[in-house]
Amino acid sequence: MNEQRKVAWITGASSGIGKALVGVFYRQGYNIILSSRREEALEKVALEYGMKKDEYSLLAFDLAHTCPNSGELAKKAVAFFNRVDVLVLNGGISQRMNVFDTDEPALRNIMEINFHASACLAKAMLPHFTERKTGQIIVMSSIAGKFGFYLRPAYCASKHALHGYFDTFRLETEPYGIKTLLVCPGKIKTEISKNALTKGGQHGIMDESHANAMSAEECAQKIFSAMQKGKEEVWIGRKEILLVYIKNYFPALFRKIIRKQNPY
Repeated sequence: MNEQRKVAWITGASSGIGKALVGVFYRQGYNIILSSRREEALEKVALEYGMKKDEYSLLAFDLAHTCPNSGELAKKAVAFFNRVDVLVLNGGISQRMNVFDTDEPALRNIMEINFHASACLAKAMLPHFTERKTGQIIVMSSIAGKFGFYLRPAYCASKHALHGYFDTFRLETEPYGIKTLLVCPGKIKTEISKNALTKGGQHGIMDESHANAMSAEECAQKIFSAMQKGKEEVWIGRKEILLVYIKNYFPALFRKIIRKQNPY
């Protein structure tokens, strides 16, 4: 096993942006630790990219139950290749239900998966990163972390929380050689809308705005480029990214525009 190769640990690696990031990091010469709930799905991703057995490892777990086990998960991840250079906190879940239908279990579940799991895993990696005096954390937020939007109250809350936590995390850990990149994708062609929580279960439909959006592969390339450039935050998408600028500089206009947006 070549322990000189850098190692990226990627959550949500079985599909969407996470899967695309596996490909990008692997082509850049990284060994990969792939994580999601289902080990068989991760194995398929590794085989699809033609990865050799000594170039990847699988660490399957459920983000909804991560925090109590985050320390052990971090130790297992490090043990695979005796190092982790990049932690990509990509796994997450969306929703398609309004505030009236977002009950307490749904709210807690979304916050646990999207916010608490990422915060716990990042903290669990601190002993390894501080010992090595280097480390990179990539946190998958969203432009929904910049403003509220129809049918996504808990999702937006979880993404807003990531910014508050990891902006502080960055300030307090950068003296130890740790870099933190917050990624805010807009509409990306993944199955996040199909898997989104609804009052009755899963949305089950790919929203039209996602079907016609930027590919996950293009998004992943832009994320890797932002990491290489040492950026602290990057917004990725098409015309929907303009809403962030409009909100910042023309808030009255933003309020008019956002009310006319199609929730799907």
